[in-house]
Amino acid sequence: MPRTRVKICGITRTEDAGVVVKYGADALGLVFYPDSPRYVVLEQARAIADSVAPLVTIVGLFVDPSPDAVKAVLDSVPLGLLQFHGAETNADCKQFGMPFIKSIAVRDGVDVLSRMRGYPDASGFILDAWQPQTHGGGGEKFDWEQVPDKPPGPVILAGGLTSENVALAISTTRPYAVDVSSGVESAKGIKSAEKIAAFMKGVEHSDTGG
Repeated sequence: MPRTRVKICGITRTEDAGVVVKYGADALGLVFYPDSPRYVVLEQARAIADSVAPLVTIVGLFVDPSPDAVKAVLDSVPLGLLQFHGAETNADCKQFGMPFIKSIAVRDGVDVLSRMRGYPDASGFILDAWQPQTHGGGGEKFDWEQVPDKPPGPVILAGGLTSENVALAISTTRPYAVDVSSGVESAKGIKSAEKIAAFMKGVEHSDTGG
């Protein structure tokens, strides 16, 4: 089966970015949402991005940003992908001329497939637990049975993933990728090298059937 891609989000330190690259993650996320405990200012984000080795995608996470706020980040930080976690429309997301992924907050009663179809220009979709206060990164899991069988784009599974459950999550939902933040932290915004290594092993275990 194809290899499951991995994104590690909420990076706040260059040393954590180095660990993410060392253990083979495909992407790392920088949070530009001021209310998040993992928020990074432009200088901090640029330093992290400058430290990242080639062929690792740097993703910028936004929640209902103004266009000027996104443009200010793009002028300073070499992002490869935009990620939107708010009530942005498809037009809002695509206006910057860059590939984007859209987060869909999953809870009981949400028509996930219909929500996904509202973003025809999205490169993929993050399915995360409904967390109106934090907009992700809260370590909450949702019912994986709500992941559509035939989604309109690649699914990036998030929400409460850890080294202990990621193999089961992958075997249950068969996502294109998984996304983790709090599940590999020693404190909010501070990543644990040991937890990242264990998480990556969990992904590999599922992919190889080991």
